[in-house]
Amino acid sequence: MPNKVVHFKSIGPVTFFRNRRSKNMKISVKPDKSVLISFPFFISEKEVLSFLARNEAWIRQQQNKAVAQRKIYTVGETIQTKLHQVELCSGKTEDVETTGKVVKVYSPDFNAEKARLFLEDILSQVYRYEARKLLPPRLKELAVLNGFSYNKVSIRNNKRNWGSCSSHNNISLNLQMMKLPDELIDYILLHELVHTEVKDHSGRFWKKLDEITGGKARELAKEVKKYSTYTL
Repeated sequence: MPNKVVHFKSIGPVTFFRNRRSKNMKISVKPDKSVLISFPFFISEKEVLSFLARNEAWIRQQQNKAVAQRKIYTVGETIQTKLHQVELCSGKTEDVETTGKVVKVYSPDFNAEKARLFLEDILSQVYRYEARKLLPPRLKELAVLNGFSYNKVSIRNNKRNWGSCSSHNNISLNLQMMKLPDELIDYILLHELVHTEVKDHSGRFWKKLDEITGGKARELAKEVKKYSTYTL
């Protein structure tokens, strides 16, 4: 039952993910307070539900921490993306106005849940546009430069990873990459390109990635972990 979502009254939506690499059950609370539980194939749904019930207090505690750690947005603030300028403006209701590269977002309170969801949706739309415009050409450029080939490339809004490469060498890229520094974007693109030749994360994979990142593969991987695949 991969990616089955169950709604619980006390903690909200929980995504159930059967992971062939999992040895134990693991609960993750995301920045938007959603919950992911990954577990091995031999664990039953009943056992998963029992595990969640036993950890309900901890989950709610982590959700409260996620809310407390949220960035506070103020009217007049500007969010600079790769190609756009998103301006937060005072307004009676949630609204948006686009003029060229300037996106004006209106709300009476940007820290209210409704406004945060609205702003997240606008930013995702901006990131999607920029990702489609910038990522495929850069991926092609890096592939030619380093002698890789791939099949298709797609852009998605994935909460679980920054990118992936299928067994048929189709590369999927996360539109949330657009909030990363250019050096880390290139790292993720190179990471997926190496997967066209090496399908795992073995020593051979890291050796090849090290060769094309100037010996900085592990360092760049550590830097990427400082960022979240979630919009806000």
